[in-house]
Amino acid sequence: MRILVDADACPVKEEVVRVAARHAIEAVFVSNSWMRLPDDPVVSRVLVADGPDAADDWIACAAGPGDIVVTQDIPLAARAIAAGARAVSPTGKPFTDANIGMALAMRNLMQDRREAGTMESRNPPFTRKARSEFLQVLERLVQAQRRGSRGPRRRSPALRQPPIRALALDR
Repeated sequence: MRILVDADACPVKEEVVRVAARHAIEAVFVSNSWMRLPDDPVVSRVLVADGPDAADDWIACAAGPGDIVVTQDIPLAARAIAAGARAVSPTGKPFTDANIGMALAMRNLMQDRREAGTMESRNPPFTRKARSEFLQVLERLVQAQRRGSRGPRRRSPALRQPPIRALALDR
């Protein structure tokens, strides 16, 4: 198991290293330029050639079952999922087989609208809440991978209901 990070403009590098160090798994940061990374034995760096999708291509080829890919790039997330890996955005949104198709469709729609000039491209600022959500989701994904399941354990709705209390009929 590895955590593969699309490191160019990734705002959660330190959080990835914290989770990787806690579980003693390798965190591979892939970028097309050198960047300062935390000095930790779990951290490794891959520098790829300049190019629009060089880091994405490297990650897509390297990702496989058991790996977790951290990326904002929805097409890369789709490629990682197709390779059997799990994917999560830096805001904590997990990409799955069930939602990646819709995410790709929305991305393409928004790209078409921006190109047509009917919409401005504004990314919301990265918040503490998003950082916290990412940390929680990454932790759950790592634990799920360790258990060998495809997702976090969820109790069935029947088990989540409060217990039925017996009514005392003797008065």
